[in-house]
Amino acid sequence: MASISLRHVGKTFAGRHGDVTALAGVNLDIADREFVSIVGASGCGKSTLLNLVAGFDTPTNGELTVDGAPIRGPGPDRGVVFQQTALFPWLSVEDNIAFGLRLRANSHKGSPDIVVERMLQRTGLAAFRACRPAELSGGMRQRAAIASVLAINPSTLLMDEPFGALDALTRTVMQDFLLEIWEEERKTALLVTHDIDEAIYLADRTIVMTAHPGRVREIIAVDLPRPRRYDMRSDKRFIALRDHVVGIVREEAIRESAEIAA
Repeated sequence: MASISLRHVGKTFAGRHGDVTALAGVNLDIADREFVSIVGASGCGKSTLLNLVAGFDTPTNGELTVDGAPIRGPGPDRGVVFQQTALFPWLSVEDNIAFGLRLRANSHKGSPDIVVERMLQRTGLAAFRACRPAELSGGMRQRAAIASVLAINPSTLLMDEPFGALDALTRTVMQDFLLEIWEEERKTALLVTHDIDEAIYLADRTIVMTAHPGRVREIIAVDLPRPRRYDMRSDKRFIALRDHVVGIVREEAIRESAEIAA
């Protein structure tokens, strides 16, 4: 597994009307096998932060490491699940899951046939192995996308609004599916989400970002027992955590609106 460390991380983008600072002075440690969620007002740099950890982009300043080694780019140690499922539309579910395993970088990760069969069974997609993504429901496509990432056995699972395109009911079902998989695998996990209930329900800690530019405003320990259950959402501890986080995010959104209007 892996631990992630960010030290004084900043990210500035060149814009048409001048530079735009998305992140400034972010300090964060994510422990081995920990599940951390990140929330904040729109434009606070949540996805930018995840892209830096994934190695899709590089910080303007500061240092990003995994197990003490600087992140220089994407790698098979970090699997990424996106809101829009990254499945090849011309391949079957089975072949999509197998695709990453057949790359040279993952050739040491076991027999593709055995791994794919295990993932099909664990995700409940065995009966749909021959289907193409367009033939599946949204929830099933996201299961296939998660299976294709888990098949290569990354030490870290990075997720950017993985259930954002799903309806509310399917989203809660997929949250429980993700928790079930995570409980078995216990990978280091980083989730970016706009859904505060989701952030609290899934994570060990929830990171609340400030509005633009993004900084860590508060780190909240989610002191709910595991395994998590759907009925925990009505627990007074869950409600108190949610209300606290909602209050901070609202504060930041209002503050940024006032600064824009000024």
